[in-house]
Amino acid sequence: MGDRALSRRGFLTASAAAGLGMTALSGCGGDSDGGSSGTTTVEWWNISTAQPTKDVWAGLAKKFEAQNPKVKIKIVQLENDAYKSKMTALTASGELPDIFHTWGGGVLKQQVDAGLVEDLTDRTKPWADGLLAVAKEPYLLDDRVYGIPFDIGMVGFWYNKALFKQAGIATPPTTWSDFLDAVGRLKSAGTTPLALAGKETWTGMYYWAYLAMRTAGADALEKAGDDKDFTGAEFVQAGRHLKDLVDLQPFQKGFLGAAYSSPTGQAAAVGNGKAAMELMGQWAPLVQADAGKGLGDDLGFFPFPAVEGGKGAITEVFGGGGGHALRQGAPQAAVDFLKFFASETTDLELVRKTGVLPVVPGAESAITDPNIEAVQAQLKGSTGFQLYLDQAYAPALGQEVNDSVAGLIAGSKSPEQVTESITQTAKEEQ
Repeated sequence: MGDRALSRRGFLTASAAAGLGMTALSGCGGDSDGGSSGTTTVEWWNISTAQPTKDVWAGLAKKFEAQNPKVKIKIVQLENDAYKSKMTALTASGELPDIFHTWGGGVLKQQVDAGLVEDLTDRTKPWADGLLAVAKEPYLLDDRVYGIPFDIGMVGFWYNKALFKQAGIATPPTTWSDFLDAVGRLKSAGTTPLALAGKETWTGMYYWAYLAMRTAGADALEKAGDDKDFTGAEFVQAGRHLKDLVDLQPFQKGFLGAAYSSPTGQAAAVGNGKAAMELMGQWAPLVQADAGKGLGDDLGFFPFPAVEGGKGAITEVFGGGGGHALRQGAPQAAVDFLKFFASETTDLELVRKTGVLPVVPGAESAITDPNIEAVQAQLKGSTGFQLYLDQAYAPALGQEVNDSVAGLIAGSKSPEQVTESITQTAKEEQ
């Protein structure tokens, strides 16, 4: 999951995962077990902690081991934020796991520039060429392949159809003013409009990023990153639009201390019918059902609304997928596992059992969930794409975006201060 997620993004509580500590990277380097068997242990770090994905992935590792008796897959799973923290520390130490989750973008580039990531271009070409081009895009740097996707998707609003009906909202809003009106209607009906995991700052970043895309256009965020200047009027306006939403007090009680996937967190609030919406990636239905009850047929999806007078279009999407990269010098067994994971057989299983969007064209037929079909339709019709900001930019800049937007949502930063803080960090990275 994405950030997120799978995390961004799964796309996902940091405190629980932190208890795992800095697991010894015994598998890094494809170590032999020292015995006569000559078994190669490959360590695989991922963020798929929600069910059923956790068990499905463990089952796939066992299946690969059965097909490759001389290989042992050692799985290390961490929640989204804990994973990012551990990987930042490992990157600084120069020691990465054999196989590790990546969202691509600026974080992957930093690892590549440090000489820590295997160039997979030649080692994967015979089979990677057949994967969907849009899914591979975040892992291409200077036309070289440094990651293999297993998922692709986008962030949008997941909503409770029954609660919308009770509030007299006939159709999902398509403009920002209509969205704010819907929030007001839900509050008047006694419903919490939005769930937010304020404890995990990436969740709030989604709002500012989309509003920046809608006011300034899809290309503006990339240009701002290149120019190291986010102080433009349209970025300030994005913050003002977000403040308009925050001023309506739309989030659940205690949201600033809420986690994403805990039983009392963002996903559970929606999955248990206690909040009408969340802005989240394509993995949302699974996490809602894992952390809470899930909404079944009452769950719907709609894209982030257009902003009146903005340069961006509603067909410009924000999101990303999940992928795997290898540490520099990873054993051939790690490459073989990536090939296995990117096969049509595996992708069909992932689509059917975990609801991911396929990266292998032949697996598209396995989609049966109407909401996942809706996400796929949005992706297919997209006219622009922006990777999660905390992955598109270098780590320090991405974190500052998250933290500054969190400050705006908490009331400690103004829209202008958000853009100034982000710009300052961008310039400090020069």
